[in-house]
Amino acid sequence: MMKQIFGKLPRKPSKSSQHEPNGDALNGNSFFNSSLGPNSLNSSKPGSAFKFSNSGSRLNGGTVNSHSSSSANSNQGKKTDPLASQAGLMLVSGIYEALPGFRDVPSTEKQSLFLKKLNMCCVVFDFGDPTKNLREKDIKKQTLLELVDYISSVTSKFNELAVQEMARMVAANLFRTFPSPNHDIKLLEMYDLEDEEPAMDPAWPHLQIVYELLLRFVVSPETDAKLAKRYMDHSFVLKLLDLFDSDDHRERDYLKTILHRIYGKFMVHRPFIRKAINNIFYRFIFETEKHNGIAELLEILGSIINGFALPLKEEHKLFLVRALIPLHKPKCASTYHQQLSYCITQFVEKDYKLADTVIRGLLKYWPVINSSKEVMFVGELEEVLEATQAAEFQRCQVPLFRQIGRCLNSSHFQVAERALFLWNNDHIRNLIIQNRSVILPIIFPALERNTNGHWNLAVQSFTLNVRKIFTDVDHVLFDECLSRFQEDELKEKEMQERRELTWKHLEDVASSTTAASNEAVLVSRFVSSIAIATATATSPTPKAMVGS
Repeated sequence: MMKQIFGKLPRKPSKSSQHEPNGDALNGNSFFNSSLGPNSLNSSKPGSAFKFSNSGSRLNGGTVNSHSSSSANSNQGKKTDPLASQAGLMLVSGIYEALPGFRDVPSTEKQSLFLKKLNMCCVVFDFGDPTKNLREKDIKKQTLLELVDYISSVTSKFNELAVQEMARMVAANLFRTFPSPNHDIKLLEMYDLEDEEPAMDPAWPHLQIVYELLLRFVVSPETDAKLAKRYMDHSFVLKLLDLFDSDDHRERDYLKTILHRIYGKFMVHRPFIRKAINNIFYRFIFETEKHNGIAELLEILGSIINGFALPLKEEHKLFLVRALIPLHKPKCASTYHQQLSYCITQFVEKDYKLADTVIRGLLKYWPVINSSKEVMFVGELEEVLEATQAAEFQRCQVPLFRQIGRCLNSSHFQVAERALFLWNNDHIRNLIIQNRSVILPIIFPALERNTNGHWNLAVQSFTLNVRKIFTDVDHVLFDECLSRFQEDELKEKEMQERRELTWKHLEDVASSTTAASNEAVLVSRFVSSIAIATATATSPTPKAMVGS
């Protein structure tokens, strides 16, 4: 009885509900939260708004962000937009109903309908189960398509509430945490299983429309950058960058285009975007070596670097040294090497003085046993050398051609061929000819060994062509190098013979000592068969210790 009486008494509103505005605008830093809570109900025409369950957070497997008390308090004191009262979520019967089309309402109500449709699309359904909420998912898809058409054809500027609701809808649908198993698998499983089909998000049919909607909103001339930057702020950009780790390449392609447009439209965000991408690279290089979107981020940076003004800022040069060059280190560099090489070449073309820094950086991270990666490095080296001037070339030519000499003698024929193809480039060949007095003595032994003993006939043929270039240009220098090489080979042969005689003498001494006494004697691991046979015949149980 007492409960019935108290139940009829009016309840005192909570502190959060007292301060919660009816459809107030969001703070720029809280676009993740819904601006409309359970108390933001409004009256609207039947069938003109969608409806869902009284909880305000779920609809038959669908979810929608709820308004936190902190965000409500932060909005206290703001003037309520009259359009916001028409954008509320109807908490009536649990039915998700379609809204009328933009062609079915007067022009004066289109802005209000736009807000309602954005709120409607904040409901997120579970696409893991293809049998759930089929009707609601189809309604949402059609609503998103209508929004895309509306943004493409609108002729009036978007007001602050429209920008806010757009940011909130995008956050509700796109910003999510990827499953952890995608990041726990081993590096080889991530990058070497080329036969595996790429992962596809089951929600992509809806996500694609949301991405298209965001893209058209960003590039629309009716979107005021000064107004939109309040809601598409640094936090928004960071969430977009987190999505680049998606396994779905279709999503990364959309993100690449959208982030590039944001970089172009919101000039105030440019330094922050570059710094955030730097941090992703640092984490990838020095910590995880796991990220799905490095190639797309580098593709964006290639366009950004192309627009750098001259002279280059110190910030940009540090980015080259600290981020781009170390990106050659990870084992999975082949997945993004094409985009990385383009960025590196852009820097050298912008400032030819950076060629020495880039070449020495390549030499620092030059692969030792990965032949396919070595072929990529030689190809990138050719692109860099093509933009290198004579002065910078002379600064690094000695360590550079020591490495090229090792490539010429590589037992992997593709590495040797790719190194020999450098002489097919006119600019590089001219640089080599101009500095032949330094370069030829360095690589001459490699050329001679290839000519005399490389197993691949194609490599031998290409080597003969390179030798002919030097012979035609400077026959005297070539003869000097040949004479010096023959002398060095003779000295090396004599030294090898003396070394073998010395070891043979030591082995004989060790064998005789073992035969004369029972004491253990340490001998070379290259013990001759004669010494072993002698020791075995002399002593049935030899105690000689063979060094390992």
